[in-house]
Amino acid sequence: MSTIDLQRSNTGVLGRRVSVFCRFVLRNPALAISLAFFAIVIALAVLAPLLPYDPYKLDVLHRNELPTAKHWLGTDELGRDLLARLAVGARVSLIVAVASTIVAIAIGVMIGTISGYVGGMVDSVVMRLVDAMYSFPDMLFAILMAAFVKGYLSGDVQGFWGPLAELYRLSGGILGVLLTLGLSSWPTTSRLVRSQVLSLKHAEYILAARLSGASGWRIIRSHLLPNTIPVILVSVTFVVPNAILLEAGLSFIGIGVDPPMPSWGTMIGEGVKSVQSYPHLLILPALAIGLTLLCLNVIGDALRDILDPTLAGSRNA
Repeated sequence: MSTIDLQRSNTGVLGRRVSVFCRFVLRNPALAISLAFFAIVIALAVLAPLLPYDPYKLDVLHRNELPTAKHWLGTDELGRDLLARLAVGARVSLIVAVASTIVAIAIGVMIGTISGYVGGMVDSVVMRLVDAMYSFPDMLFAILMAAFVKGYLSGDVQGFWGPLAELYRLSGGILGVLLTLGLSSWPTTSRLVRSQVLSLKHAEYILAARLSGASGWRIIRSHLLPNTIPVILVSVTFVVPNAILLEAGLSFIGIGVDPPMPSWGTMIGEGVKSVQSYPHLLILPALAIGLTLLCLNVIGDALRDILDPTLAGSRNA
């Protein structure tokens, strides 16, 4: 097959997959609504600097205002515009979720692949480590790690860790949350990838590659990892919502992002103090988190359906 024919073939496969996805979206109104809402959240996070109000500007003459034509979602206890703060909070949540997911997926794929392919004592030790991490509740483990990272990097750090501590201060504490979630969210990915590698490493084409003299690294890179991509994508649907929820929880209890950086979790914590008098300060960020997580779960379920080969016949029918 020539290069041109191969490119046409790849283009055709991509086109068919896009067509299947579009038909799947049209048949699922909940998925279409979820994608539209999540697109709005992304747009709000990206366009936050273009909003007419500064999320950090204090206006004590207009504190705790209800939604008006001037402030579409009202103001908080210090007169700061809630829409602007929700937009920056969306940016914080998405940055932390995406970056920590990349870290968690990279660690999980590496550990899961090595554990599944090597097997034996290595697999036993790694899986016992994963079991030990699963024995802790996610939030408790994240709190312990966040407290350690925040306490260490927020101090007077010199030497090798000095630049990392400076980056932590410049990011407003986002780096600490990112590291915490990335280093605590990889076990799920490692288990999924390990299971896939265990089911593939005894396949005939893997045995043929091994008999032909291919090295272990070449087998992993050329044969195992490409076939774990669907599993990796599915694991992303678990990690991203969990990261958003954990970031909000850490910020709510005061060990997430540093003030005055707005976060949905810190906004909920501030809204709790005045929930009886000004409930919109709590309801709005809570709705933002709840609806975003709901949409991500719907999108994740749809992605798992699309990647599930047992459903391919019913979708193409």
